[in-house]
Amino acid sequence: MYLTQGIHRAAQQFPNRTATVCGARRRSWAELRERVARWGAALRGLGLREGGRVALLAPNLDSGMEFAFGTWWAGGVINPVNTRWSAEEIAFSLEDSGTCLLLADASLLPLAREALARMARPCPLALLRDGAAHGLPEIEAMLAALPPAEDLRRGGDALAGLFYTGGTTGRPKGVMLSHRNFWSAMVSRLADAPVPHGHVVLHTAPLFHVAGFGRVVTQSLLGGTGVFLPSFDVAALLDTVEREGVTDLMLVPTMLDMILRHPDFAPARMRSIARISYGAAPIQEALLDRALAALPHAAFMQAYGMTETWGVIAFNPPENHAGPGRARLGRTGRAYSCAEIVVTDEAGREVPRGTVGEVVVRGPQVMLGYWNRPVETAAAFRDGWLRTGDAAWMDEEGYVTVVDRIKDMIISGGENVYSAEVENAIGRHPDVLACAVIGIPSAAWGEAVHAVVVPRPGAGLDEAAIRAHCRALIAGYKVPKTVEFRDALPLSRVGKVLKSALREPFRRQGARAIG
Repeated sequence: MYLTQGIHRAAQQFPNRTATVCGARRRSWAELRERVARWGAALRGLGLREGGRVALLAPNLDSGMEFAFGTWWAGGVINPVNTRWSAEEIAFSLEDSGTCLLLADASLLPLAREALARMARPCPLALLRDGAAHGLPEIEAMLAALPPAEDLRRGGDALAGLFYTGGTTGRPKGVMLSHRNFWSAMVSRLADAPVPHGHVVLHTAPLFHVAGFGRVVTQSLLGGTGVFLPSFDVAALLDTVEREGVTDLMLVPTMLDMILRHPDFAPARMRSIARISYGAAPIQEALLDRALAALPHAAFMQAYGMTETWGVIAFNPPENHAGPGRARLGRTGRAYSCAEIVVTDEAGREVPRGTVGEVVVRGPQVMLGYWNRPVETAAAFRDGWLRTGDAAWMDEEGYVTVVDRIKDMIISGGENVYSAEVENAIGRHPDVLACAVIGIPSAAWGEAVHAVVVPRPGAGLDEAAIRAHCRALIAGYKVPKTVEFRDALPLSRVGKVLKSALREPFRRQGARAIG
């Protein structure tokens, strides 16, 4: 099992079908295979040797797909760089991974140069295009000049990619994922959530995350069409869906909310959408209900996973979003075919069904470990099971319901409060557009439940209204002690709420006496 296999198959079976769309640029599968083979030659010409790491710093472009398959074609390892990182963070990831070559889009050249300037031993730099204007090697020029290379077909347990975590608990860690990890996850997805041939997927997830690359690789296996947007923009997304007949979307809840609230949104503009998968963060029930009502023709499914498992390990299928299965709507999902999931206590023992514990997982899609981090790798596993850090409970049918990140769980007055439950309650208020719940230091309670709420414009919401609304839905100790109103929540590049940013002012202030 090697990841370039899909390129060969798609070019053989669907040579004239559109493989990629990026702005006005369209390429067939036959053209893509030829370009990937030339990418392999170009990368080897720039010094890549088997097992070497190649980094990419670029927006979401068709070049990202060519970079990945071209690197694998040449026997290398991809190291996609988070475009939202600082130069210092990028420099660390390049040095830590021993990256032998950094490829950059010209739009991010200043950031690339700043990162290299911070390295003790900077790696070579090349541009995707416009290299001559900047005195740098250029991939596009090399593709035109070099003959195609042979595919080394490196696969199996060989390292395929290093995906660096966000570094919220210290320096970023490189998650090592093999060709087998990728393949196992894809087989699981296609077994449990089949994708029809001829699908058109809009790549909304950034390619520096496994979710983005997962979609790219799955697309190659099925010979589908991938449409690339440089960044998430609702107006551009709506135009693109309508123009290209996009059938598949993958969104995080905040993206879904932004689409539904955009003045240009109309259900008719998204009539081609057949499937919407959502995940990466909990979704509030009120938002999901709005989405189901606005797009009744689309099949919704919830995905759950993490970088260390090459993305999805469980999902809640479309049949649980409508009809008799709707009783399972609040569940996070059930294990994919290649994943085994249990919920355990602090000692690693499986807890009774319905009891909250930690989700642990094992299977062929689980990472090899953290790059050059044997201590952290050992801590991430227990008896062969990967510890996810998610607090959840499992029902009698094997459905897992994630209630919080264990580190985000609030202990207030000795009681456990799960932020997702409070967020769901607040989100049911008709005048609330978005919210996030965190624990803040409290002299009286240890931690106090604090809500950050984005109200509907002109709603006139106040703290008393939010607290009264919550009191009718959840236990008193879960009701926010304090409520803060904002125009927007801080979001990551992929649309996750940055709770660390919400906590930061309280961390700086130290414990405060909340009654």
